[in-house]
Amino acid sequence: MILLTDAASTYIKKMLETNQRAGFRLSIKKTGCSGYSYLPEMIETVNATDTVFETSNGVMVYLDTKWLHLLQGLHVDYQEEERSGLKQKRLIFTNPKESSRCGCGESFHVESDDV
Repeated sequence: MILLTDAASTYIKKMLETNQRAGFRLSIKKTGCSGYSYLPEMIETVNATDTVFETSNGVMVYLDTKWLHLLQGLHVDYQEEERSGLKQKRLIFTNPKESSRCGCGESFHVESDDV
């Protein structure tokens, strides 16, 4: 399905505890200069139509069924970077379905037969 690294799982678990949320939901939205972007959410209530699975690290992941075909094989990592004196924390998405990304890295493109 999708793979969360240990770093991503630890970060997500911490965010779920801190914000008292039920789980981690991942969807895709049409936007940006390349067409699509990832929409990660810490959810309070579960959407009954989502595809649900638990990672080997114990994180409950809810995938938007509408975009499941684009989420298959997704690899999610977590990075902390020091830039200009500021620490940036973010999830990194690596998807074999992507054919390109925009310059800023926020949106991605897939070939038409994958959509």
